[in-house]
Amino acid sequence: MIPLIKRRAIKPRPATRLLLIRHGEVEARYQKKFGGIIDMNLSPNGKKQAKILANYLRAKTIDVIYASPMKRVQQTLAPTLKISGQKQTIIPALKEIDFGDWTGLGWQAVQAQFNFPSHEWLHQIQKFGVPNGESGKVFRARIEPCLRKIIKDHPGENIAIFCHGGVIRMILAILLKIHLPKTNQFDIEYASITQVALHEHMNEVELLNFTPWRDLVA
Repeated sequence: MIPLIKRRAIKPRPATRLLLIRHGEVEARYQKKFGGIIDMNLSPNGKKQAKILANYLRAKTIDVIYASPMKRVQQTLAPTLKISGQKQTIIPALKEIDFGDWTGLGWQAVQAQFNFPSHEWLHQIQKFGVPNGESGKVFRARIEPCLRKIIKDHPGENIAIFCHGGVIRMILAILLKIHLPKTNQFDIEYASITQVALHEHMNEVELLNFTPWRDLVA
């Protein structure tokens, strides 16, 4: 009788989790505009959102924090660093997309001046690029290498990335293997958290556009 060979059960590797966190509400004069590379501050309401966000995150396990150097992100992150005592790693490549000639314009102004429906802004970036700004291809070439390095350096850890709406959309496009314009179906609000678990066989969105300042405060 041939003895049965017992095979050792292979334990799955723990998932790496990304917490993609957008900055809080910006100064009133830049709201509902293509801010991009403008280094603006948070509004008073944005600062409140940042504090509520920090209180929510204190109960989360965060192993490492990466962030854009732009003021609106740094001001959003500041309360979290104060509570947790953690350090951040600033990555210039995590800056918002350069909107070129759209910078500082509102949705209607862009639609009127550049002759396309405002809801197609991501299609324009992907297919044609922004005049004197970044195309989808250039933007991805900036974001993807630093994203891959962050993931490679922290397997099985919980990684917080404080950044911008456009950056979060590009990260989702990369991780979910979808075209950037498809992310127009997702809302990425101020001071929101989107959580993605990176498993061996798939990437899974566990949380999308969760806003502690709205969803947890009466």
